[in-house]
Amino acid sequence: MKKAEQKKTVSAATAAPRIRITDTTLRDAHQSLWATRMRTDDILAVAEEVDNAGYYSLECWGGATFDVCLRFLRENPWERLRQLKAVCKKTPLQMLLRGQNILGYKNYPDDVLERFVALACENGMDIFRIFDALNDTRNLERAIQAVKKYGGHAQGTICYTFSPVHTVDNFVAIAREQVSMGIDTLCIKDMAGILTPGAATELVSALVKAVNVPVQLHSHMTSGMAVAMYLSAVKAGAGAIDTAVSTMSGFSSQPPTETLVAILESEGFTTGLNHAEVAKINAHFRALKKVRQPSSAGAVEPVDADVLEHHIPGGMISNLRSQLQQQGALERLPEVLDELPRTRADMGYPPLVTPTSQIVGVQAVLNVLAGKRYEMVTQETRDYVKGLYGRSPAPITPKLAKQILNGEKPVTCRPADLLKPGLAEAAAQIAPKLIEKEEDILSYCLFPEVALGYFKWRAKPADQRDPIPADIEEGSAKQAETKGNVDTPAPVAQVDADTQRFAEIGRFVASLAGLVQGSGTISLPASAPLLPQPAAPAAAPVAPPVKAIDAAPQGPTINAPLNGTFYRSAGPDKPALANEGDSLKAGAPLCIVEAMKLFNQIKADKPLKIVKFLVEHGAVVAKGQPLALVCY
Repeated sequence: MKKAEQKKTVSAATAAPRIRITDTTLRDAHQSLWATRMRTDDILAVAEEVDNAGYYSLECWGGATFDVCLRFLRENPWERLRQLKAVCKKTPLQMLLRGQNILGYKNYPDDVLERFVALACENGMDIFRIFDALNDTRNLERAIQAVKKYGGHAQGTICYTFSPVHTVDNFVAIAREQVSMGIDTLCIKDMAGILTPGAATELVSALVKAVNVPVQLHSHMTSGMAVAMYLSAVKAGAGAIDTAVSTMSGFSSQPPTETLVAILESEGFTTGLNHAEVAKINAHFRALKKVRQPSSAGAVEPVDADVLEHHIPGGMISNLRSQLQQQGALERLPEVLDELPRTRADMGYPPLVTPTSQIVGVQAVLNVLAGKRYEMVTQETRDYVKGLYGRSPAPITPKLAKQILNGEKPVTCRPADLLKPGLAEAAAQIAPKLIEKEEDILSYCLFPEVALGYFKWRAKPADQRDPIPADIEEGSAKQAETKGNVDTPAPVAQVDADTQRFAEIGRFVASLAGLVQGSGTISLPASAPLLPQPAAPAAAPVAPPVKAIDAAPQGPTINAPLNGTFYRSAGPDKPALANEGDSLKAGAPLCIVEAMKLFNQIKADKPLKIVKFLVEHGAVVAKGQPLALVCY
């Protein structure tokens, strides 16, 4: 063998093992820290540098980004994907897909799921990280099939938690099921940052031995352990990790890229990252932070060790504190955090990630505020116990199951098998003039009212559109001024209070207690129909709009239990839940107050007659505002 060849062989044999890094700055980081308020222009301004940095993949879509684009930013999320793909030619784009939930909080029909995946692939998505909150592989199978069918990379996911039933053997069994479904790689999703270095070593070692697919780690810095945990996982055989550039890291976000690169390189690994490009990217977001970071972010604790007990992800905990404070009940937070593990145990130890973190978190709040456990039960809790979200990891406490089911048999099939196809019905409900591309129909399937509001806004001449919230407009203008000189500090913009209030589901967790009426039952989003019923595209409004009145109503009223948007019906062109003059029985739905994807039915507290609705369909309402004048 020639000396040159010998040298080359030795070099290859002794080359440092490479650890691939997925950048989360463009999705999870700003969702965790900035209420998902990063705009497409913010991303495109640094996209070329991100593409040149040498990342394994760029997590840039999914999670809350889709809804926030439509609802707050007045942007088309599909267009964001197309524009980013046009710049990022070297690095695969990645999204977070909630299995049968897609991007929402409920199961969607199979035809909606498949077509969503098909269009995502067509528009530039490469890697789909597919998870189910209960680790119920039945809720993953169709998504994995669709991703493979349309040429995407299917990354399976284990939602990590610990409990008496969550063992290494249990997680290995879940991984094997996903491998049999055809996944290309496997991610351990440590959404609350509770995976210890020792547990990571044990779990990763077992997975690497049991399944023949690469293993990746995703974690948050909530408890402060993620950096140490990543190193242990890598040494145990994990080949990829998720990080965010340092400005966008820490707190409830991911560990810092720069720190992990330095640690890994000191341990004999290589990452392939271009340090100079990463520095440019970080400088860009350092300047952008002064515009996009919520004014309340300074109150966030850098480490929340309590998460090791209650398991609630960091973002939800901070929002829960904020909401309890607004309710004048912040002093009861310790009680809520003590109650969370008990509620979770009663419900079969579900991992706490969307939507189970909301279900368990809300129920724990109600158990505390009501003074008696399960005196008030949300509709989501009822649907969970019935099996409409999937299989609970452990059996639900018999007493709770008996109370909820009340003689009904639980659902034992795959929940989506109960759903009829939804695409044709959805397409029939949108006025043709509002549809620009097929993707609009998918947006409508996922978020009917939100998407329809965006379509109507988009269809107006530019000078007739409602303005985008001031903090977002100002941020874009300031960023444009600093483009090309990302180190130039941008003036701090105070984030609009309403925008922050609705930013994430956890912000109104405590307010949901106000939904309780005399029947002791709350109606939450899962009770709303999965898709509106077919109707003529140009159907008339559900009822003549009723303008808000200035004078105080004379008589008893039904009031808004939380800040949100008032609706008379459960979807566009659906009949009103109730009309003026109707007599309702106790527990009958009267109207809806919607906030951040959740359609909350407001029910009659006792038999009543509706005298007059006091606000317009589609109007924004404040907590405590009278919605309808009634008589008993």
